[in-house]
Amino acid sequence: MFKTLWIVESERNNIKVDGYRKMIWPEITGNVLELGPGFAESLRFLNHVTASDGSYVVDPHTITSYTALEPNAFMYGNLQKNAETNGFCVEYDCKSYPEGADAGTHASREDMVPFRIVRGTLDHASTIPQAVLDNAPYDTVVTSFSLCTAKDPETTIKNIIQLLKPGGSHVFIEHVRQPPPGDERVVEDNNVNAVLWGKIQDWLTPLWALAGHGCHINRRTGETIAKMDGWESVEYKNVRPVIDLQSRVMPLSFGKATKAR
Repeated sequence: MFKTLWIVESERNNIKVDGYRKMIWPEITGNVLELGPGFAESLRFLNHVTASDGSYVVDPHTITSYTALEPNAFMYGNLQKNAETNGFCVEYDCKSYPEGADAGTHASREDMVPFRIVRGTLDHASTIPQAVLDNAPYDTVVTSFSLCTAKDPETTIKNIIQLLKPGGSHVFIEHVRQPPPGDERVVEDNNVNAVLWGKIQDWLTPLWALAGHGCHINRRTGETIAKMDGWESVEYKNVRPVIDLQSRVMPLSFGKATKAR
């Protein structure tokens, strides 16, 4: 059920959120780790340049390495396709996903940025794949609608902080519970009844989590990130979209947290 739901919802979700991704994706630089990238359609919002062969590819001076930590193997075909479309050279971590031994990019250029697909999560410090640890510390860690499915968001965020270099950034966009009325971080209010829709989110979450691979639509993820120790600064905004009925139960938090130096 999750596979079907994800494929259907992914395209709809991109339409709703790509405008916000465009605001913060240029902040993604250096050695990058992304948690739960799915099909990674958002790679197109990274900084790009024209390559020697005339193709439009990710800028190797901005992004030096990209690690995609994705637990769901059914994502890998489209994940690899989108990475290669954006000029990355894809390889699989064979320790976490032995089936990917011969499935990486077969034709590459010297200026292509390496893109490693690793199977796993940051749910527990003891089970972080070795490939993720070996490539640390990271300049940027990205989460895009992935902390909603983390078994323990606080543990995952602690692991993000550990994997970042001092001064590194956690760039995020996440579904959250409706922020309370009068929240100063809300930049698009759209006259949504936050109290009512927040209660509806609480009611829907057990059903949505069952169908959506543990996705919780009522977490206060921006607040959770901001309260964690280890940050130098946390800047984020909240949005109450009204594109359709579903968007009322999926407001957004997006922004950047910087690790203490």
